[in-house]
Amino acid sequence: MATMTRQAKARARQQLKLYRWQWSGKAPSGRKVKGTLIAANRAEVEKTLGGQNIIVRTIRRKGGMGGMGRIKPRDIMLFARQMATMIRAGVPMLQALSVVAESLKKPAMSALVQQLMNDVTAGTNLSTAMRKHPNHFDSLFVNLVEAGEQSGSLDHMLDRVAAYKEKLESLKGRVKKALWYPAAVIAVGIAVTALLLIMVVPQFEALFHGFGAELPAMTRMTIYLSELAQAYWLWVLGGFIVFVFLIRQGIKRSEAFAYRMHAWSLRIPVIGDILDKSAVARYSRTLATTYGAGVPMVESLDVTSGATGNKVYERAVRQVREDVATGQQLHFAMRLTEQFPPLAVQMVGIGEESGALDAMLNRVADYYEEEVDNKVDALTSLLEPFIIVVLGVLVGGLVISMYLPIFELGSVI
Repeated sequence: MATMTRQAKARARQQLKLYRWQWSGKAPSGRKVKGTLIAANRAEVEKTLGGQNIIVRTIRRKGGMGGMGRIKPRDIMLFARQMATMIRAGVPMLQALSVVAESLKKPAMSALVQQLMNDVTAGTNLSTAMRKHPNHFDSLFVNLVEAGEQSGSLDHMLDRVAAYKEKLESLKGRVKKALWYPAAVIAVGIAVTALLLIMVVPQFEALFHGFGAELPAMTRMTIYLSELAQAYWLWVLGGFIVFVFLIRQGIKRSEAFAYRMHAWSLRIPVIGDILDKSAVARYSRTLATTYGAGVPMVESLDVTSGATGNKVYERAVRQVREDVATGQQLHFAMRLTEQFPPLAVQMVGIGEESGALDAMLNRVADYYEEEVDNKVDALTSLLEPFIIVVLGVLVGGLVISMYLPIFELGSVI
């Protein structure tokens, strides 16, 4: 299985071996034209230009995928929205893909759409073409597109995907804000303190040697910390980098370690509550999107398990899937995991009883997304004065400890 996965990844890398080609030629009207195309080889460029009745004069390869930008979830979201608009307007699939490819500013995304267009031209349907690019089109995206192709409502399904991606990216942005803001401010505080200990305090220490008097205890402690920082700062920095690297590698390579780290993250004060509510919101939104699109419940839960963003909830959703597959109701299966909040379980139960499960799941997602937003705002408001006080004590304490001997000397004189 691992060998097959490696082979599939190798084939995917080969498929993405695209280049930029600069061309010049004459249009049917006789006017000189030139431009740039992204293709795997020269023959593809000639075929594309030939289809536009352009007489080619020169074609030169400019380079590979390097510098063409990295495809992000927002690019996929924009693609889904544009395709939905085109298909709803009655534009044929190939023409829609061609127009979207030309309108996209990021070359890497344009190249991806051109590959989809090549596959569709060869007779493959859009969902099958997307399956060849699992790094960009997840199973939820592909399943909904496939359902849209089978039901004749592809534009509606693409709209669903785009709306889902927009909500998900908005939620991710809020969670990142909650995580990065305090981390960035603390990092700046540590960096400023380290700079003072390593660069500034030694200058004062040289000055104090000429006083010939005993230094205050606070100053002696600061000088001792400065000596430690000068001697070991490289070791501390290197150890921190190695620690972060090992943690990331452990999460990537060990499922058990990743689960323990995710479980620990849910227990962090305030931050853990934000991560917990975020996972519930993502679970509810994903399940509402897939189930509402007509995907069977068991298959919807299979897709949803990987979309929660947390290994603890991923395992809980898999347990829910197993229970639902044996005939349990969704809300009862959720309660059995002892992971989902009682409010979410009760609302899902109401949705099942009323026959409006997808609508109720969307309400659950809306509620917990709003909760995440409120928690992030509250965290930011609470952290700002706390961080100012901590930085003031650190920096102010260092400055005062350095000026104490000078004040004492002045009082003696």
